[in-house]
Amino acid sequence: MSVQTKYIHLKTTGDADVIDITLKVQEALGGSGLDNGIVTLSVVGSTAALTTCEFEPGLVADLKEIFNKLIPAGHHHHDAGCQDGNGHAHLRSSLVGPSLTLPFHDRALILGTWQQVIFIDFDNRPRERKIVVQILGE
Repeated sequence: MSVQTKYIHLKTTGDADVIDITLKVQEALGGSGLDNGIVTLSVVGSTAALTTCEFEPGLVADLKEIFNKLIPAGHHHHDAGCQDGNGHAHLRSSLVGPSLTLPFHDRALILGTWQQVIFIDFDNRPRERKIVVQILGE
């Protein structure tokens, strides 16, 4: 069993920016030399999240709309205390989660036909983001 740690760096626009990172994860996995195991992804920060979905324009718009309905920006206790206006981003990130674990076999992620790995930046401004990629396998 071996563990390797790699990083994915992103520049985002914020405001529920949805980015397909499937190929970046696959590239990290392909360069690991490991054939079978799991890959764990974790966002460094508390206003972004990771999940899977079909990455297509309609669903990306649906995601943004549902988060605006469920947790709209403004008037959160965090905003009053910290004065940064991103309380909604923290809540949205907590709802989706900052990490994701996926299996791989023969150096390929095991994903459904229409399933991609996505990163969502909920913050209220552009950011430079880092995702930790830990690959455990043999």
